[in-house]
Amino acid sequence: MKRVPLGRTGLSVSPIVLGCMSFGVSTWRDWVLDEEASQPLLKLALDAGINFFDTANVYSSGVSEEVLGRFINANTQRDDVVISTKMFYPSRETPKRMGLTRKNILSSIDGSLQRLGTDYVDIYQVHRWDDLTPIEETMDAFREVVQSGKARFIGASNMRCWQLAKAQLAAQSQGWDGFATMQNHYNLLHREDERDLIPFCEDQGMGVIPWSPLARGRIARAGSVDTQTTRGDDDTHIQNLLYGAPNDPVLKDVEAVAIGQGVSPAQVGLAWLMAKGVQPVIGATKPKHIEDAIAATELTLSEDDIDHLEQSYTPRPFAELPWDLDKNEDPRLKTPDLFE
Repeated sequence: MKRVPLGRTGLSVSPIVLGCMSFGVSTWRDWVLDEEASQPLLKLALDAGINFFDTANVYSSGVSEEVLGRFINANTQRDDVVISTKMFYPSRETPKRMGLTRKNILSSIDGSLQRLGTDYVDIYQVHRWDDLTPIEETMDAFREVVQSGKARFIGASNMRCWQLAKAQLAAQSQGWDGFATMQNHYNLLHREDERDLIPFCEDQGMGVIPWSPLARGRIARAGSVDTQTTRGDDDTHIQNLLYGAPNDPVLKDVEAVAIGQGVSPAQVGLAWLMAKGVQPVIGATKPKHIEDAIAATELTLSEDDIDHLEQSYTPRPFAELPWDLDKNEDPRLKTPDLFE
């Protein structure tokens, strides 16, 4: 599989990223695969040339990191892969601590490294913005993580453009490196970040690695009577806000391009993102999910195809992500020991 540069990091990565949220324990989410079931999918991805793996300390309460770490250590050399993980929420080692405080950042990285079985991660990411912690404290703590050698770069995720700009300014004003990557929400059914966030990332030389590239599976099921997935059943209302109606005309356009190219709708959705110069983070619970992603790396969309895919998009109403915290409802305001 070809390699592409990840922003200005100097890292050479596969054009798709394997997200490991679906590997861990089904007691966390019923669609999550246990370790034994996850191994063939991880091996399929690695053998195909995928060298970029993304996880988080909250996935399966840390078991996702353990599953990924054991797989990497048993199947390849650490330096041959790129590993990213995230922090914000309470973790196994700090169950009563959350947010982007210095204390939580420094303790969370140690827990992640232990579970991953490595002495460094390539990208250490924030999982979401923190309204209650001064951004200067956050960026200083991440600077310390990088200086200690525990992370090569830091990454942002799920931020508005003004929040990312505020963080970058805070770092740059002190002569520190800011965020090197952005893991945002971007796909054919949700293109709102094209307004300002993505252009800002391009200006900053940041790698963009969007999550949910197939809109919770809706794009993969374009042309199907049922565009919902098992995972999507949990948040149908939010999905309709984020992606439009289940019969949104964009899906018809995806179906038409897929038929014209003789490929699956999933391949079209992923190829469109790669044509935009970003590296999508795919989730997988079946071999076909990875096989489609691999095939998408070889699919070239024409300018007419891209115009066709983009012609029917309509702006989405403002809607927070399902797990975003209302500032006034943040549990740290009610439980002070979560804000150490």
